[in-house]
Amino acid sequence: MASEKCLRNGSLEPGPVPEGLIRVYSMRFCPYAERTRLVLKAKGINHEVVNINLSDKPDWFMKKNPQGKVPVLETCTGDIICESTVTCEFLDEQYEGKKLLPSCPLGKAKQKMLLERYSEIVTLFYKTATGRKKGENISETQEQVKNKLKELEEVKKTDFFAGDTIGMIDYLIWPWLEREKAFGLTPYLEDTPGLRKWIECMKKDPAVKEVMHPDDYLEGFVNSWLSGNANYDYGL
Repeated sequence: MASEKCLRNGSLEPGPVPEGLIRVYSMRFCPYAERTRLVLKAKGINHEVVNINLSDKPDWFMKKNPQGKVPVLETCTGDIICESTVTCEFLDEQYEGKKLLPSCPLGKAKQKMLLERYSEIVTLFYKTATGRKKGENISETQEQVKNKLKELEEVKKTDFFAGDTIGMIDYLIWPWLEREKAFGLTPYLEDTPGLRKWIECMKKDPAVKEVMHPDDYLEGFVNSWLSGNANYDYGL
């Protein structure tokens, strides 16, 4: 079973995952869940998507992940894997095809360190968007965003953060910069031509093309979320 519209509390629980498939519990506009869906597409893994209404979660979903967060993977044997980076690493190690993570421990460690640094920027993205919505003075936060983006650009020495070809770290970073217009980040990227080039390269990737939403959908959802009434089915 795959769902487009989000399942709410009171909805029927999907049946067991069919053999040969893996199921991802997601939400169409969740950047964390998008990470997992990008890896599923990039590796060509047969899967199905069940979207969850994160404001009115089904009881049966809470039993699968008591934290109530997406993404969640469920296997045909009933095993549950949670958290975006954990699910992505699991998929890369469990399934054949192109390996997205470096094979050497040092390469993996460097990517994990970069991801930790990037998580600080993500926090600032949300702080900027919510502050602007509330009419707060966000000049200091904006300056922090600009500086952090410049630092991020300096780290990228090749076409992609993973090297000459796209890799796991690129998919883990991408969802928030895909939302540059929705979060009002475009002006902050004017002084980072390397990041702008990377964004254009990412948009050409087959997995990204399949998963990404039009800008107006992203903006529509973010605006509904900032208004306190997130429309998880926006555009359907």
